[in-house]
Amino acid sequence: MPSITAEPVSWEAERAELQAVLQSHLFVRSPTLTHLLSYLCEKTFSGESAQIKEYSVGLDVFDRRDSFDQDTDSIVRVQANRLRKRLSEYYASEGAAHSIRITIPVGQYIPVFHKVADSDPVLSSDRPVTPQARAPDDTRQTTWRPGVQQAWVFGGILILVVLVVAALLTRDRTKTQPVIRTSSFQQATAETVVGLPVGEEIRILAGASRKYVDHAGKLWSPDSYFSGGTAVPSAVQHIWRTQDPSIYRSSRQGDFTYNIPLKPGTYELHLHFAETFYGPESAAGGGEGSRIMTVLANGQPLLRDFDVLADAGGDRTAEVKVFSDISPATDGQLHLTFSSAKGGNGMLSAIEILPGIHDRIRPVRIVARDVPYYSNDSHWWSPDAYFKGGQISASQEPANGTDDPEFYETERWGHFSYAIPVPPGRYTVTLHFIEHHAAAGGTAPAAPGDREFNVFCNGKTVLANLNILEQAGENRPLVRKIRGLEPNAQGKLLLEFVPVTRYATVSAIEVIPE
Repeated sequence: MPSITAEPVSWEAERAELQAVLQSHLFVRSPTLTHLLSYLCEKTFSGESAQIKEYSVGLDVFDRRDSFDQDTDSIVRVQANRLRKRLSEYYASEGAAHSIRITIPVGQYIPVFHKVADSDPVLSSDRPVTPQARAPDDTRQTTWRPGVQQAWVFGGILILVVLVVAALLTRDRTKTQPVIRTSSFQQATAETVVGLPVGEEIRILAGASRKYVDHAGKLWSPDSYFSGGTAVPSAVQHIWRTQDPSIYRSSRQGDFTYNIPLKPGTYELHLHFAETFYGPESAAGGGEGSRIMTVLANGQPLLRDFDVLADAGGDRTAEVKVFSDISPATDGQLHLTFSSAKGGNGMLSAIEILPGIHDRIRPVRIVARDVPYYSNDSHWWSPDAYFKGGQISASQEPANGTDDPEFYETERWGHFSYAIPVPPGRYTVTLHFIEHHAAAGGTAPAAPGDREFNVFCNGKTVLANLNILEQAGENRPLVRKIRGLEPNAQGKLLLEFVPVTRYATVSAIEVIPE
């Protein structure tokens, strides 16, 4: 029996299939999934499939740093799941007749190439293509018909040319070369300069003895690094403008200091407050003017004569102050001093210190749901925050005309507002809307004129008599970008969604500094 000599594995057919997938309309509009699929396949082609791990994908594809934590940052799992769905859509439409199909099995990230039987390329009689399956005798008998002889000859010559060119291109390569990306991906890459910077984050619950994980999956540690003051618990259950009232159910009050060690760099500081002691419905009574304080950072004033209740617009309301360009002092610590003024005790609910961007704040991205979301462009959207009023609902109707239909599955509807904290400056606010077949708040199908509403920013009209159906149609996203917005005296972009007919709605809000 003659011996069979192992031959090098050729991936030409699989490479051709990859290119066909990447050039399809389902993937051309999705640079993130294009990049991910390209990376996974090229690693496999080069024999480096053993290196395809969640951690390495996070670093190589999504630009995470060495400190990437797979337990708290689920971007790889989320995008891989989206890639599986997109491939399934592709092979149910454009790629239905292809003889090779690419899949990413659930629970792993190594792509599998299935060869579909010629007799029925649409049915699921696939078998995975592996190096072992590519023995020299893995050929199929084909009837040689005179009418197609020239086509076969030409095809053989073309394949030979492709193999020679591929051999020349891959010769002497020691690392995987990325697939050429479309211009849309280059634009998405360039936009990462306004993405969330990566680095260590510090979250401290003032006055608390236990840690807490919020709706965004972020860990808040018990009180630490403080000197002075008194830990004060609160029995208040509901706090307006937050999904995480636990952050505001404890506080440190009096005159006190936090000395927080930080590595050199630029940071963004969020100070969280909520007045739960004074107020018209509180046992202590009082209201505006009952608690006034001064806050310093490394000896420099951040807040003077600050009245939590007055700034928040009421008691039991989450109040967040945002400061950019914060750095540690020469001793490697950030010194935050809280002093009572005019007879009222100082107070603080929580501290949040995030990697910052020089001379601007981090982008604010909020999606109307109770969990965070990674969009197809790899942006992280926080769960609903800063809202008051309205209700959240979801729809099973897929959005059309977008490469990220899941993004538009939820909405906040009703008569509601968002008080988004920002430092002084000018901002662009992008609002995402959609009108599903069944209008929110009722079971009757939506129709033109059924829903109209106004949107105000700090009391000024930015969108008047908005009718999503008339402007975009049913189940199609409508995006409106408003430029040149400035915060009010309390440091907020107060967005109010006021019904004209039926209810107002919004799916997501993005705030970018100009």
